[in-house]
Amino acid sequence: MVLQELGSQISKALAAVQEATVVDEKVLDACLKEISTALLQADVNIKLVFNMRANVKKRVDSDTGAGLNKRKIIEKAVFDELCAMLNSGAETKDTGKKQEKDLKKGKPNVVMFVGLQGSGKTTTCMKYAHFYKKKGFKPAMVCADTFRAGAFDQLKQNATKANIPFYGSYSETDPAVIAETGVNKFKEGGRDLIIVDTSGRHKQEEALFEEMRQVSVSVQPDLIIFVMDGSIGQAAFDQAKAFKDTVEVIQHATTPFSSISRCCLACFSCLNCPACLD
Repeated sequence: MVLQELGSQISKALAAVQEATVVDEKVLDACLKEISTALLQADVNIKLVFNMRANVKKRVDSDTGAGLNKRKIIEKAVFDELCAMLNSGAETKDTGKKQEKDLKKGKPNVVMFVGLQGSGKTTTCMKYAHFYKKKGFKPAMVCADTFRAGAFDQLKQNATKANIPFYGSYSETDPAVIAETGVNKFKEGGRDLIIVDTSGRHKQEEALFEEMRQVSVSVQPDLIIFVMDGSIGQAAFDQAKAFKDTVEVIQHATTPFSSISRCCLACFSCLNCPACLD
């Protein structure tokens, strides 16, 4: 498993620092080189790796002083920088405010899912709805995917099994109209978590990206979640950027979870938002 291998390589690099007789610049560089190599092999974005390495060196240089344990400083600096990678959307550097938006019971929360074709959006929507249903929310599903054949049937089948109300149309071809109608219906019905499933699209499909923007305008979502297939690795960066430039992505989800390291960190560095994990 990629995550397990990555953790082992990082632990090995830090262990070498602990075992060194004298911790000098050469030891620190060797440690950072091994960690950087491990991250790059796990498909972590090169800019993210470069920043991590530079930040660790800067912190070690500034924190080293008489009576301080340099080994502990290096270990803590690496740990903090790796955590910062995974928490890149928790707070913005400019405002210090949290970027993610919390869902509130009793109030209609509109969540819109976007992503590429075949990335698992509909399945992720269903898992998301089921998760929050167990937390006491009253979810509802809206199928705004008019592009993929069988999209509404899939959502309807899954929603029926989970006993979650749904809305869609076999005749209406405008996804923005379907989304707006469905959202308004469930708001009037007292649902406090309304999930809008949209068509899959690629960054080169300008018409579909304009369609996505129109759906977003029509329903005014409180939260937009970008779903990405984790197996595409570094290609996630360009795709994520295209979505981020079109709509306000607040969270992202990587499928399947076992592939999370393959593109999750690329999404972090581009979207500057947290993963959709609880």
